[in-house]
Amino acid sequence: MIKENIEKVEKVIDQVCEEIGRKRSEVTLIAVSKTKPAEMLQEAYDTGCRDFGENKVQELVDKYEVLPKDIRWHMIGHLQRNKVKYIVDKVYLIHSVDSLRLAEEISKEAVKKNVSVNILIEVNAAGEETKFGTTLEDAKQLVREAAKLPNVHIKGLMTIAPMVEKAEENRVFFQQLKKLSVDIAAENIDNVSMEVLSMGMTGDYSVAVSEGATLVRVGTGIFGERNYSVSI
Repeated sequence: MIKENIEKVEKVIDQVCEEIGRKRSEVTLIAVSKTKPAEMLQEAYDTGCRDFGENKVQELVDKYEVLPKDIRWHMIGHLQRNKVKYIVDKVYLIHSVDSLRLAEEISKEAVKKNVSVNILIEVNAAGEETKFGTTLEDAKQLVREAAKLPNVHIKGLMTIAPMVEKAEENRVFFQQLKKLSVDIAAENIDNVSMEVLSMGMTGDYSVAVSEGATLVRVGTGIFGERNYSVSI
């Protein structure tokens, strides 16, 4: 079932890219594997998936230990500063940097472990009170400050759009994130590239791709509904 689901999602991405004239190679599918057992991730890996997204540090660390080492791990959930030390040398990309204090902690731990960490600045484009992320207005300043930190490289932006009935309702937020990334790129800030736009999930990834997403985060659409009562 996982193989079929991945193929279905990839086909949708193919179609959208073809319709709007984007290169398919510009979009990477991240299999969001939170609460799912390692066996299911292995199945997705065997299908060809190499990018996996986790929301919790402990889950990421546990799965990192038992799954193939060429997996690119993405930390997409809210990251507490006291947990940073456990993942800086394991993640391919941290999507959820929403404050300078968190960026400073990532930098400090990266220097300690002599690694470089790629990060995205999380923007709460819809201004939802229940979501983390800096505001559209404050994002540029956070980028400028975080860019000065050692061993941290800003690769782009991330947003989590609202849960909506119709994916089309989120188009405006994806457009805002894309515009912000273009504005920031135009400033030519040292240690900042805006090549990555992480936006779009199971319900709205096709719209996100049409608005410039380079990373889409699909969980339910690949692994099915989550069982939050299961501890990993």
